[in-house]
Amino acid sequence: MTIYGIKTCSTVGKARKFMKENGIEFKFVDYKVESVGEEKIREWLKQLDINVLFNSRGTKYRDLKLKELNLDDEGKIAWMAKENYLLKRPVIEYGEGKVHVTYNEDVYREIFLLS
Repeated sequence: MTIYGIKTCSTVGKARKFMKENGIEFKFVDYKVESVGEEKIREWLKQLDINVLFNSRGTKYRDLKLKELNLDDEGKIAWMAKENYLLKRPVIEYGEGKVHVTYNEDVYREIFLLS
């Protein structure tokens, strides 16, 4: 299992804490240290809708004034690869190539503890 995000993000912190408290081993990839490229993003998008992955509510989106650009999917992918802060957090890779985005304790229990 790999968790992608930013150490200082409270939502990522909740996900990491959940895994630790439940004895689930994981690797953590901090966007500030190791950026996620377009290839990895496209891999995730085979399982996720782009609007699940693309964070259009965050500060970075507003700061870059991306709403004004009216981005299509290819534009969103390019921007996510350039600015990983535009990826919703956390992104979790688990199982046989499965991907989950965001934190929800009930969903985590179902996915990671009951399966």
